Amino acid sequence: MSGHSKWATTKHKKAVIDARRGKLFAKLIKTVEVAAKTGGGDPAGNPTLADAIAKAKSQSVPNDNIDRAVKRGSGELAGGANYEEITYEAYAPNGVAVLVECLTDNRNRAASDVRVAITRNGGSVADPGSVSYLFNRKGVVLVAKTPGLGEDDVLTAVLDAGAEEVDDLGDAFEVVSEATDLNAVRLAAAGAGLTVSSADLSWLPSVSVPLEEETARKVLKLVEALEDLDDVQNVWFNADISDEIMELVSA
Repeated sequence: MSGHSKWATTKHKKAVIDARRGKLFAKLIKTVEVAAKTGGGDPAGNPTLADAIAKAKSQSVPNDNIDRAVKRGSGELAGGANYEEITYEAYAPNGVAVLVECLTDNRNRAASDVRVAITRNGGSVADPGSVSYLFNRKGVVLVAKTPGLGEDDVLTAVLDAGAEEVDDLGDAFEVVSEATDLNAVRLAAAGAGLTVSSADLSWLPSVSVPLEEETARKVLKLVEALEDLDDVQNVWFNADISDEIMELVSA
């Protein structure tokens, strides 16, 4: 599990930047709609929907938008799209492995847009299976830091629920678990009075590639081009970008 903290720090800092992007609301609403369609419109009986709603609210998505998305997904309102989940694999500059998760109602459009974004930014599309083996499907819960709360306190609260490790990201604690234990860990953290910022299924790399500033800029440019696409929900990559370089490329 070594290297997850550095990777998570990169993603966490990048998420702060991405939160300013105009398309974030649309992606979060799509996630809510798909969760409601898959598991029903009651968050109490659908933990995936509960997490999607919580994440949307944490990014200040209006409640009316969330409610309509739940109703479209559950069939209470007309107009829900038939979204399909597709994952594409690629290589970014310097051999960085990339997984691209899409939710789309048009497979051909998604495939074309993803391919163009990758090739125009110095990457190459990879065959299925050639990249995904470098990642493990995990549950990731972010717990907000509060005065007096330490890493050991968080670990004590979530260990029996299936948590594998707790990492200090600076302004939050990251709890990593098996994907099947995500909801149990989230509930354990909340039950212990911790503030859960997000709970997501993630692809964590088993091996990370360290990057210098120039290559980091190229890789992040490719990632951002992918994240700008309407059909793309998440982009995972196995780059190891230090705090110092992340500050330089984010300036």
